[in-house]
Order: sequence, then structure tokens, then C-alpha cells
Amino acid sequence: MDVKALKAHSKAKTPIAKISKQLKRSVPALRAKAHQLGIGLGHQR
Repeated sequence: MDVKALKAHSKAKTPIAKISKQLKRSVPALRAKAHQLGIGLGHQR
């Protein structure tokens, strides 16, 4: 998984569904990886 891309999306506050399509990963997989790295993902607020 591209950690650099994940961090960039976190900073840009990209919706998780969009990241999921772009990286071709499931939403739970992205959430798990982000949690593992200690970065926030899926900014809906």
C-alpha cells in the first residue's frame, strides 16, 4: 500500500470512498492501515 498517498489524502481531507476507488482498496482496509500509521482518514464532518 502506498503510505505516501495515504498521508497526502489525510492532509487534503479526501473522502474515504474516493481514496478507496483511487487506491483500489476496500474502505475497512484503508481505515485499518491509517489507524496502524496513526493518521486520520475519512473526514465527513
